[in-house]
Amino acid sequence: MNKVIETKSKQMDMLHGPILKKILLFALPLALGGILQQLFNSADVAVIGWFEDSNAQAAVNSNGSLINLLINLFTGLSVGVTVVISEHIGRNEKEDIHSMVLTSAVIALASGVLLLVVGIAIAPAVLKAMDVPTQVLPLAVKYLQVYFIGMPFLMIYNFGSAILRSVGDTRRPLYSLIVAGIINIGLNLLFVAVFKLSVVGVAIATVVADAVSAVCVIVFIMKNETLRIRFKKSRIKAKYLKRIFAIGLPAGLQGIVFSLSNVCIQTAINGFGDKAMAGSGDALYFEYYVYYFVSAFAQAAVTFVSQNFAAGNYARCRKIFRVNMLAALVITTVLSLTFSLGGKLFIRIYTSDEEAIKFALIRMTCVLSGEMLPCTYEIAGGSLRGIGHSLLPALITVVGSCVLRIVWVYTIFKMYSQNFYVLMIIYPITWVATGAAMLISYYVISRKEFKVKIGRPPDKPDDDVIAERDAEQEERVVLDEA
Repeated sequence: MNKVIETKSKQMDMLHGPILKKILLFALPLALGGILQQLFNSADVAVIGWFEDSNAQAAVNSNGSLINLLINLFTGLSVGVTVVISEHIGRNEKEDIHSMVLTSAVIALASGVLLLVVGIAIAPAVLKAMDVPTQVLPLAVKYLQVYFIGMPFLMIYNFGSAILRSVGDTRRPLYSLIVAGIINIGLNLLFVAVFKLSVVGVAIATVVADAVSAVCVIVFIMKNETLRIRFKKSRIKAKYLKRIFAIGLPAGLQGIVFSLSNVCIQTAINGFGDKAMAGSGDALYFEYYVYYFVSAFAQAAVTFVSQNFAAGNYARCRKIFRVNMLAALVITTVLSLTFSLGGKLFIRIYTSDEEAIKFALIRMTCVLSGEMLPCTYEIAGGSLRGIGHSLLPALITVVGSCVLRIVWVYTIFKMYSQNFYVLMIIYPITWVATGAAMLISYYVISRKEFKVKIGRPPDKPDDDVIAERDAEQEERVVLDEA
C-alpha cells in the first residue's frame, strides 16, 4: 500500500489510522469556515437592516440565488481538482501533483475573469426577469455589479481551498476566512454607517475581503512542499484538464441546474412582496448554517474515498461512507431542530419586522426542520465521485432536487399561488426522493467497484489482501533466487 506523502506541512494521512477522528478534524473546520463565511455575508444584511430600509435589505437578499447560479459551474470544477489531486496523493505521484496545482490555478483565474464580465453584463436583465420589485431593482443591480468585481478573488480562494483539502488541510482556509471576515465587518460599518454607501458599500467590503482570502490561500499553498508550484518543472497538461472536467463538470452542471430551480423558487417568493423576500432570505441563513455541515462531510467523503480508492483500500472506503453519514446525520439533526424550534428568537437577530418574521417562520417550519435530509444524497454522491462516478449523482440530483422543484412551482404552486406553505413544502419532498435514489445507486455501484477491482469479495479486509500480496511477492523472489 502506498503511504501518504510526508511533508513538513503535517498534512493529514487519510490512508491509515482512526477514521472518525480524522473525518471530524477534516470536516469541522470546513463546516466552521462555511458558517463563518455565511455569518460574514449575513453581516452585510444585518448592517443594511440596521442603517437602511427594507428595500436595501431585500436588494441584498434577492441576489443570493443568482450569484450561486453563476458560480456553481466553477465550484463544481473545484470538486474535480480535489478528487484528481487526491488520486495522485493516494498513488504517491509527487511530480504530477505540482503540475495539477498549476493547471488548477489557471482554471481558477480564467473562470474568475469570465464570471466578472458575464455577471456585470447580465445583472440588470436577469434580476428584472426574476420579478424583483421595481423599488428594489436599482439597488439590487448596483450591489450585484460591484459584487462581481471580486469574482477572480473568490475563484482563487475556492480553487485554492479545494487544493488544500486534497491533502486534508481545512484549517488554513478557515484562518483565511476569519481574517477576511473581520475585515469585511469592519468595512461594512465604515462604508454604510459612516460613508452612507448603502448596498454599494457592503459589496465593496465583500470584494476587499475576497481579495484578502485569495492572497492567504496562495501563501499557504506555496508554503506546502507537496502542493507548491515549481514553475521550472510544473506544466499545464491536457490530461489533467480532461480529468478535472470529467469529475468536476457534472458536479458544476448539477450546481447550475440546482441554482436554476432555486431562482425559480426565488421568483415565486418575490411575487409575495418585499416582506416575503426579506423574511425568506433571513431564514435561509440558518439553512446555510446547517447545510455547511452536510457539505463538509460530503467533501470529506470525496477526499477520503478518492485517496483510499486510488490506494486500493476498498474496505476503508466503505467505512468512510458509513462514518460520514452517521456523523453528518447526528450533527445536522441537532442543529436543524435547535434552529427551527427557536425560530422566532433566532430570526429576530436579522429583523424586527413582524410581517417579514411571519414569512421567515413558515420557511423555518417547512424547510429548516428537515435540513438533515440532504445528508443522504450529498454524502452518497460524494462517495460516488470519490470512486470516479460523477455523472450519475449529478443526474440524480438534477432530476430529484431540481426538475421536480421547477415542475412543482409551475403546476401545484400555481394552483395555490397565495399559499407560502405550498411553495416551501417542495424542499423536503425533493430531498426524500433524491436521497432514496442516491443511496440505492451508491449501494449498487460501490458493491460492483469494490468487488471487481482486484477480483475479491468486497468485504474482505484490505490488510489481509495486502499481506497475501506481500507473501506471494516474497515467494516469487525466493523462487527466482533459487
